[in-house]
Amino acid sequence: MRHLARLFHLSGLALAMAGTAAAQTVPGVPARDEFAWVQEFNKASAVMVVEQGIVSRKLGGTIASAIAKVDEDAAKPGAARPGVVGYLALERQLAAAGGPEVTRLHSGRSRQDLLATYNRVVLRERLLRLMELNLATRARLQKIASENVETVIPAYTNGVQAQPITLAHYLLAFDAALGRDAQRLQEAYVRVNRSPMGAAALGTSSFPVNRVRLAQLLGFDGPEENSYDANLVSSMDVPLEVVHIAEGTALTVGALAEDIVAQYRGVEPWLLIREGSLTGPSSIMPQKRNPYGLNAVRESASAVVADAFAFAVKAHNVSPGMLDYKSGAAERTLDGAVAMLSALDKVLDALVVNKARALAEVNAEYSTTTELADVLQRDHDVPFRIGHHFASELVTYGRSHGLKPSELPYAEARRIYAESARSMGIADAQLPLDEAKFRKTLTAENMIQSSRGLGGPQRAEVTRMLAIQGAQLASGRKWLDDAGQRLAARDRDLQDAFTRLR
Repeated sequence: MRHLARLFHLSGLALAMAGTAAAQTVPGVPARDEFAWVQEFNKASAVMVVEQGIVSRKLGGTIASAIAKVDEDAAKPGAARPGVVGYLALERQLAAAGGPEVTRLHSGRSRQDLLATYNRVVLRERLLRLMELNLATRARLQKIASENVETVIPAYTNGVQAQPITLAHYLLAFDAALGRDAQRLQEAYVRVNRSPMGAAALGTSSFPVNRVRLAQLLGFDGPEENSYDANLVSSMDVPLEVVHIAEGTALTVGALAEDIVAQYRGVEPWLLIREGSLTGPSSIMPQKRNPYGLNAVRESASAVVADAFAFAVKAHNVSPGMLDYKSGAAERTLDGAVAMLSALDKVLDALVVNKARALAEVNAEYSTTTELADVLQRDHDVPFRIGHHFASELVTYGRSHGLKPSELPYAEARRIYAESARSMGIADAQLPLDEAKFRKTLTAENMIQSSRGLGGPQRAEVTRMLAIQGAQLASGRKWLDDAGQRLAARDRDLQDAFTRLR
């Protein structure tokens, strides 16, 4: 029974992680629910209406005291904490605390711009959290890569072993994809961090609302200028951009997970998950070590793609001002992406690489014959098609006789070469490689070391890419730290300005 309970627990691992991730926020900025955020909007509005002369300094103090009293009451166990939709209930609480005059706080404001602003701050938090997990995952990939610059592994195309590369080369490819997602998140942040506050219902108002000041107080880089766009149009395309970034990350993670699964299911896999919290036995088959942690990654990736698609479908053909695409699909997608990367990081931490087994898998196949054809052409001026035909015939001979490349008789290689050349009109051709050169050419290590192309698996290129991608990672960390520090500083400024009203 314990095994079954463990199975059901781990199958829900991604959902549990999503719940945890959603509670995270920007360092230095308190975690806030919807009620708390609306109260922050109230604080910013209180500061602004006093500064603009919309209300007197004295009334501003009353408003500030009412906001603080409602905060205090809402902190009690079981107390109501109305959000944007329940703003009228919140307003009644404010009036009860300070009298009906405090409702002048709402001058030039609407639940429409409150909702649009709430959606932006929630999206902002999740974007930064996704960036944080992106950086953590990339750090893990780069660490494993740095430890496996010489680890030879098979690479596949069309599901068939194609060429040998190194594990570092392979992992840096996925790191590069996640690096592009990090760039996209930084670029999207510029569009996310714009404030709808002060747009009112959609066309602003006759009050001298200072939208630039509201944006500043709430940590935005500025207002979303067109008020109709701010509330009703950008609320669709801005989150959609971030949702698509999360979806792209899910496709990358899903591909990596599928590769690990393909190895894990083998009789002698060269990639395994260390036994522990991420694996578990079958309820009936004692030999099995089910990769529940890896399954959680795949489940999370699929959920992210589905939720991203759902957001687009819900937004399709919806009139501006309707709520269909504002009801949480974007948040679910980003929370799911955070959960997915959290799960992936745990899998990568538990990844066990059997270097000898990986090399043995390469040596059991004929993926190095590409280099054999290249050597004949490059070093001995053999026409490409003759060299390629020879290598292909050599593979056919070896497989039909149950031989590995290292077991091929040199005499047979010479015979096959002569026959291949003769079939293309060249008589009396001799294999221009002695036996030592022939055998070295067919080794995976030689093929990798012989690579000369930019971005190849050879040590020099992998080391260079590690340095570049490491610098990109450091730059991403600095960007995230700077963004967090700016938000924390703005948050302190708002609290100080609000405190001065009281």
